[in-house]
Amino acid sequence: MRLHLINLRSLYVLMPNSAPSQPLSLLDTANHLQRIRHTCAHILAMAVQRLFPNAKVTLGPWTETGFFYDFDCPTPFTPGDLERIEAEMRQIIQADLPIIQETVDRAAIKAEIEQLNEPYKLEILASIPEDAAITRYFIGCPDSGWTNHPEVEPSLTHPVAIPPQLCWWDLCAGPHLARTGQINPQAVALESVAGAYWRGDETKAQLQRIYGTAWETPEQLQAYLQQKEEAKRRDHRKLGQELKLFSIEEQAGGGLVFWHPKGARIRRVIEDYWRQAHTAAGYELLFTPHLANLELWKTSGHFDFYRDGMFDAIDVEEQAYQLKPMNCPFHVLTYQHDLHSYREFPLRWAELGTVYRYERSGTLHGLMRVRGFTQDDAHIFCLPDQVAAEILGVLNLTETILSDFGFQDYEVNLSTRPEKSVGGNEIWQLATAALIEALETKGWPYLTDEGGGAFYGPKIDIKIRDAIGRLWQCSTIQVDFNLPERFGMEYVAADGSRQRPIMIHRAIFGSLERFFGILIENYAGLFPLWLAPVQVRLLPVSDKQRDYAEQLAQQLKQQGFRAEVDQSGDRLGKTIRTAELEKIPVIAVIGNRELESEMLSVRTRAEGELGSLTLQALIKKMQDAIAHRSLI
Repeated sequence: MRLHLINLRSLYVLMPNSAPSQPLSLLDTANHLQRIRHTCAHILAMAVQRLFPNAKVTLGPWTETGFFYDFDCPTPFTPGDLERIEAEMRQIIQADLPIIQETVDRAAIKAEIEQLNEPYKLEILASIPEDAAITRYFIGCPDSGWTNHPEVEPSLTHPVAIPPQLCWWDLCAGPHLARTGQINPQAVALESVAGAYWRGDETKAQLQRIYGTAWETPEQLQAYLQQKEEAKRRDHRKLGQELKLFSIEEQAGGGLVFWHPKGARIRRVIEDYWRQAHTAAGYELLFTPHLANLELWKTSGHFDFYRDGMFDAIDVEEQAYQLKPMNCPFHVLTYQHDLHSYREFPLRWAELGTVYRYERSGTLHGLMRVRGFTQDDAHIFCLPDQVAAEILGVLNLTETILSDFGFQDYEVNLSTRPEKSVGGNEIWQLATAALIEALETKGWPYLTDEGGGAFYGPKIDIKIRDAIGRLWQCSTIQVDFNLPERFGMEYVAADGSRQRPIMIHRAIFGSLERFFGILIENYAGLFPLWLAPVQVRLLPVSDKQRDYAEQLAQQLKQQGFRAEVDQSGDRLGKTIRTAELEKIPVIAVIGNRELESEMLSVRTRAEGELGSLTLQALIKKMQDAIAHRSLI
């Protein structure tokens, strides 16, 4: 298993031959890429306003793989426009212009923005707190020409003065590079244009968002573009349709998943595995309702803190009921049904609980972001001196489960107490120390995100790296001081007093829907034998062998295999091709020779032609592959 120390969302760690001439630490590299991308966002805006003077600029941050900028432009950007904008960006980069930070007076900059007729900049200015410093960044010189600015020396590679029109600025807190020439123009590319709303609010102006990507070297850019093309090939939405695994039926509303028979088979395998693994790890399984009285969500705090992510309440006999966005309060109520003794701890309760969250239609994305999904939720109630051991147990279970699904490359983050939080220092220190102790006992390196925890407790996040190098947030372990306090949870301590238990939230998959989408893309639909919806397909050459094929399929089913007989009546070549397109791991051909010898002509996706095998030999081979969670 490989673990990465930092949250470096790039291909840099995957490509040792792409290191710069002056070696940087991974953290330095991440910061450098951030500066490159943030600077490219400003260069993009500058290029757009040079080519489209009527375009108004809004916001332009850096992203995990590049940058974007939103524009209010009277005409839609076309693919040809993107080519022109990209060429203009390269000119700005090659001009090696200085990038200068300036602290400005609020009244003076407001007057300047009004003169420029940039209404979005005015809104941004108004959102900056009165007591905060206001900074802007120039590309080029603030006045009449680059070489006239007292802070800037002429470039050695471009010693001529830059014309005033190569000068642009925006309100920004940074960080940026010192010069545009520090960017390799061959490592930058514009990717697409899409619609976006100002401030993400669909009641406000619709804008045009231009996406770009930027890297340190052209080799990194090419690796990213290749990965992007491979990601398109593996897109779970496309493969989900081709393999008849699931659908999103718009007639029922967006963001709601329909599991088709083949997808449901895989889900059943995943759920059965999950239940067995948790039972073996000492968990009890719960089932709780899908909705509850709204007052419960007010008590838990979800109504106050997550109101925007909750559906509207439903009126039931003049009482408001709420679809659950979380399972946690239901587990708390289950706990409170009885008075517990310290001798019962730890209590480990797990549930595959379906929750419902309001997501705007523009944010929905296949299985990755939906409105109804099933969390592999669990809550542990324990004593303070049990926390470290319980966290370690969760880490061990997480490693076992993720490894069995083919993920052994992780990135681990520890998030600590934020400024605004509940609970005293002592309990925060105890919980944080327990998380650290568990990680160090496990031997996992991690990055500490100081102040990045939730207001109700510190947490560990685990990201998995898939077959093409992408990171996906899946597993979370969260200590919670809030819900025990809000609900007045108690247990009887050894001295007879009533004490608060420690509550630990944890999920390993995150949600079944999203994890299934990750699995589809990780395997490109080529699931290992133990997960494949159809494990073996029998192909009779003609109707003469069909009855025999049906008998064999029945024997395979009795052994627990997902087997079927091809019913198309097509020629053998076409039935083989169809099975391959459906990504079936094992194909067994039955002709006259196989019928007479009671053998099967077997080919597998991983090993190719295996020749003639008896049914028992094939069963043994598949049983071994399933036991090892391997391909066949």
